[in-house]
Amino acid sequence: MDEVTALGLFSGGLDSILACRVVADQGIRVRALKFVTPFFDHELLGREREYRQEVRNNYGLEVELVDLSSGYIELLRSPAHGFGKNFNPCIDCKILMLTRARELMAEYGASFLITGEVLGQRPMSQRRDTLNVIERDAACRDILLRPLSAKLMNATVAEREGWLDRDSLYAFSGRGRKPQISLARELGIREFPAPAGGCVLTDPNLASRIERFYGGLFSIGRSDIRVTDIKLLLVGRQFRLPGGHWLILGRNEQENDRLEELRDPDDWLLYMPERPGPTALLRRASKMVAGTVEEPEILVSATGLVVRYGRKVDGKQLPGEVLLKRDGKQEMLSAAPLADEVFRPWIV
Repeated sequence: MDEVTALGLFSGGLDSILACRVVADQGIRVRALKFVTPFFDHELLGREREYRQEVRNNYGLEVELVDLSSGYIELLRSPAHGFGKNFNPCIDCKILMLTRARELMAEYGASFLITGEVLGQRPMSQRRDTLNVIERDAACRDILLRPLSAKLMNATVAEREGWLDRDSLYAFSGRGRKPQISLARELGIREFPAPAGGCVLTDPNLASRIERFYGGLFSIGRSDIRVTDIKLLLVGRQFRLPGGHWLILGRNEQENDRLEELRDPDDWLLYMPERPGPTALLRRASKMVAGTVEEPEILVSATGLVVRYGRKVDGKQLPGEVLLKRDGKQEMLSAAPLADEVFRPWIV
């Protein structure tokens, strides 16, 4: 029989590691798919080669990064199955990933799919009825194998065709991790990540900020949301200036550098060259601020915030000179620090 290939959804957590290894150890060629979005693991795209080597060394698996950013940003506008406790569309997230994995099967010559889902482990997305909904909506019923709970479910095509041995699969259920940890030891896996919510959409504070963003917090339409918008939401101090304009201030040198890195051509950048302090990014200012009647007021607000959060001089917040970078040009502006009572309502 020719070698059989499977695609595994690979979060990097213990369950997905085990699911892929259990199948690979039965002689199946497993290609692990690591999906990334601005909400989880997007930074791996900048070090893909190193990440692939780490997974190969640690777990003996071949992993591919798959960027779901644009589809995920669209998904959050109106997930069919709603949100979890925060702004996390867990059911629709899994459907999106499985749908994309199914679409990639032909490219990889794969015959079935694998996930590390464990029956009953998560109250929203891993109940039996929910697992059935996910299979149905992702159009992957019968080709989706869940090796860790396979014996508690109907046999899939991979088992019926004899591509692997059903008796060598498992019947894990519930929220406990002892069976998984024991299996990891049997497979020689000594190091694995602790269970954690790697998705920012499950973080109460960040999820609330992202939800407000989708709800029209800034003067950016839902249809105009970009990947860099999401990344910027997770950096620094956030302000909604009068008129709904979006300003971000770096809190340290690392965040200042991050703002410069994430800057788009239509963003304006402001900072004090002669005094330590924040870099400010005024989002999409070339399109939404330049040439409007609001421009002078917005610049007073933005420069005033840069000076207010800059280093004090002899213990005092003094006026300063702020460099404005816009549309390929530079301009020096004099600014006085804004009073806290003025900008406090703008803090996101």
